[in-house]
Amino acid sequence: MDAARNAIRVTIFNQTYSLVVSSEAGEVESLARTVDELMSDISHRLGTADSNRVAVMACLHLADRLRAIERELADLKARVDEKSRQFSLLLDQASDSPE
Repeated sequence: MDAARNAIRVTIFNQTYSLVVSSEAGEVESLARTVDELMSDISHRLGTADSNRVAVMACLHLADRLRAIERELADLKARVDEKSRQFSLLLDQASDSPE
């Protein structure tokens, strides 16, 4: 096995998965805990242990979070672009003005 790759085991919604990761093993384990907690919470709220239904609801929840973050990022990029444009105009004005 490649030295940069690590084999880990994680448990999500009472199922154990063996994974080979090329990134930080602790990060993947943390992500797995987050997904496990989300699925357990959804299962509790829905009152079902149907893993397929819980997994689909978890995916929808995560997709919703991703879309919200993408919107925030797009808004932030637009604000940064506007500020950059404003600073560029100010620099142009400062360089055009006589000293």
